[in-house]
Amino acid sequence: MPILRSIETPRLALLATAALLLGACELMTPPEEDPTYLRLTELDNRLERVERVVDNEGLVNLLARVDALQQDLAQLRNEVETLRHDLDQATGRQRQLYLDLDKRLQAIEKAGAAVAGAGVLDGATLDAGQLPVPGGTDRANYQAAFELLKQGRYQDAQRALQQFMRSFPGSDYADNAQYWLAETYYVTQDYGRALKEFQAVLDRFPDSRKLPDALLKIGFCNYELKRWDAARQALQAVASQYPETTAARLAEQRLERMRQAGH
Repeated sequence: MPILRSIETPRLALLATAALLLGACELMTPPEEDPTYLRLTELDNRLERVERVVDNEGLVNLLARVDALQQDLAQLRNEVETLRHDLDQATGRQRQLYLDLDKRLQAIEKAGAAVAGAGVLDGATLDAGQLPVPGGTDRANYQAAFELLKQGRYQDAQRALQQFMRSFPGSDYADNAQYWLAETYYVTQDYGRALKEFQAVLDRFPDSRKLPDALLKIGFCNYELKRWDAARQALQAVASQYPETTAARLAEQRLERMRQAGH
């Protein structure tokens, strides 16, 4: 048995050495010659090519969509510019037609006033129930009545304005005519009648732009009539309801005068 063991020991050592040598040889094989490494490298390259193709196709599609959107946007801009140009032309034509029509109407009204109202405006007395421009428009008659007022012909202006309101009750100038009628009485110091006519502006024309002035004159009329409480009430209403207006400033001045006078 000792002899057998001595023989087996060198054999086992030789086999172990051979195995180590073979393992070392396998470990020393270059990667480019390793079939497994070569297969993995080929698969990785193929995957990169596929990804590159997919990425390129996605980018091309995206660029194509962007280009199509830019073309649509350019077309929409052209259409907007065309519509804007057409709108500007239509607006210009309408404005020109309006100006032309307004000029023609003014010419007709002036001609009517010159023919029918020249005698009154030149100094002839206006009879009761007579319009300053018989057969003329509401605008022509209003302007003629206002001209009589500016000339200081208060009685003629009163007749003209009264007849105007009877002849043209729905005119856009009706509230102004009512206010200036009241003014003819105020300037002639008929404060009782003026107060009544200014109140008519408030009662009949609640949306008139003459409301602040009419309310102010109501305060002035009551002041002249020495109705201090009524005057103060109207003037304070002007200052509170229509602040930062000329009427409010005049109301404050009159209120200050009343305070200084002890009224």
